[in-house]
Amino acid sequence: MRTVGTLKSAGVRAGDEVVVPAYGNAEVARAVVELGAVPVFADVDGDSYCLDPAAVADVVTGRTAAVVAINRFGRQADAGWIREIGQRHGLLVLVDDEPGARADGVELRRVQAAYLDGKLRGVRTPTPAAGHTYEQYVVRVPGNGRPDRDAFARALRAKGMGCKVPVLAPVYRMPGLRRDVFLPETERAVDETLALPVHAGMTRRELHKMVSACNALGGLLQPAF
Repeated sequence: MRTVGTLKSAGVRAGDEVVVPAYGNAEVARAVVELGAVPVFADVDGDSYCLDPAAVADVVTGRTAAVVAINRFGRQADAGWIREIGQRHGLLVLVDDEPGARADGVELRRVQAAYLDGKLRGVRTPTPAAGHTYEQYVVRVPGNGRPDRDAFARALRAKGMGCKVPVLAPVYRMPGLRRDVFLPETERAVDETLALPVHAGMTRRELHKMVSACNALGGLLQPAF
C-alpha cells in the first residue's frame, strides 16, 4: 500500500484530518498517525464493506486534507462519488487495494463464487457487482441478538471447513486508535461477516461439501424468541 508516501508527498501535515475506513485495514489509520495527522473514521457501505460516500461527506470538516478508500475483499470502492466529494472540498483522494490482493485466478474465483451464490441457503451471500474479484468470499450470518456467526464458524471448523472472521473489531476500538464513536454498518459487519474459502486449490467436491455443511446449519439462524 502506498498510503504513507503518497500522503506525505501530497503535503498532508501534522494536525490535518484524513478520512479512513472504520472496518479493516488498521494499517491505513496507523499510517496517518505516523505522519502526525488525525485519522477520522467513516462508516462503510453494508454491501461492499468499502467507504460509504455519504458517511465520508458527513465527517469532512475544514481540517480534512485527504480521504483514503480501500477496495475490500475484491469489491471496488465507490471511487467516483468519493472523488466528487474530494473535488467539492479540495481533498486528496486515494483509492487502493488491500495488501496481498491477487491478480491471478480471478476467473476461477468468480466461477466458485457463482456456484456458492446459487447453492448457499440461510446466509447472506455477497452482493454481485461489476469487477468483483472475490479476494475473499464473505457471507453474513445474522446475529438475532446472539453470537450466531461465531457459533456457525465453530461448527464449520469442526467439519473441517477453513472459514475465518475477516475483521475482528472496528479500527476505532484498536489500541492507539480508539475513538468514542459508534458506526452502525461497521459494527454489524464486524459481528456478522464470515469468509468462506475460494481459491485455485478447491475442487467442486470440496465446494459441494462446504455448501452442504453451511446449509445444514440453517437452524442456527432462526430468530431467538
